[in-house]
Amino acid sequence: MPQPDGKRLNKYISETGICSRREADKLIEQNCVTINDKIPELGTKVMPGDKVKVKGKLIGATPDNKSDRVYIAYNKPIGITCTTERHVKGNIIDAIKHRQRIFPIGRLDKPSEGLILLTSDGDIVNKILRAENAHDKEYEVTVNQPISERFLKRMADGVPILGTVTKPCKVRPMGKFKFNIILTQGLNRQIRRMCEFLGYEVVKLKRTRIMHIDISKLMPGQWRNLTDKEMQQLNTALKHSRKTAD
Repeated sequence: MPQPDGKRLNKYISETGICSRREADKLIEQNCVTINDKIPELGTKVMPGDKVKVKGKLIGATPDNKSDRVYIAYNKPIGITCTTERHVKGNIIDAIKHRQRIFPIGRLDKPSEGLILLTSDGDIVNKILRAENAHDKEYEVTVNQPISERFLKRMADGVPILGTVTKPCKVRPMGKFKFNIILTQGLNRQIRRMCEFLGYEVVKLKRTRIMHIDISKLMPGQWRNLTDKEMQQLNTALKHSRKTAD
C-alpha cells in the first residue's frame, strides 16, 4: 500500500492556531517542538499517528475542513495596538476578549482605525499578507491641507519611500481634505509616508475594506465572525493566489 503523505511541521503547527508558520519555524529552531518525543529538523513532515508537542504540550491536528477555526472582522478603534503581547497596554487581544486564541492578520497602526482580520488559523496568514497576491485594501484618509489634482496623481502613480517606489494605485477625492485610496501593497506606514513625501500630514486614517470584506455594519470596537459567503470567497481568492510551500 502507498504511504500517506505527511504534512510539513510548520504547517501542522500553524493550522492548530498556536502561531503563524514563521513563528512555528522559530519554535522548531529553538528546539521547543518534538515529534514522538524527538527533536525534529526544519522541513520534517508529520505523519498520521505522530505525536507533536510544543513546549511539552501535546497538540492535535486541525480537522481537514478547519471547522474549529475562527475568522473575525474587527473595527479597530484608534489607540488599540495590533499585538498579541498581553503586557502591552491597549493590545488587540484584550480589546476583543475572544474565548479562543486568535492573532491579527497584518497590522494597523495605533493612531489608525478600521478593519483588521483576526484568526486562529495560522496557515492562512501568510497567504493573505503576501504582496504578490495583489489583494485590495481600501482606506479613507483625511489630511491637514486641501488636496490637489497633482497630489492625487502623484499618490496614484507611485511615490518613492523606504528605498522603493510604491505600486500604482487607485485614488479619488472624497472632499476638500479627504480622499479614498486602494492599495495592493503593505509597506510600513505606507500611506502616511506617501503623504509626508508630498508635504501632507495624515490627520485621520481608516481602513474600510480588505478584499471583499468590509466594516460597513461595525461600530468602532465591534467585531463579527466572517459569514459563510465571505469565507467561500476568501478561500476561492487564496486558491488562485501564489501559495506558501506545503
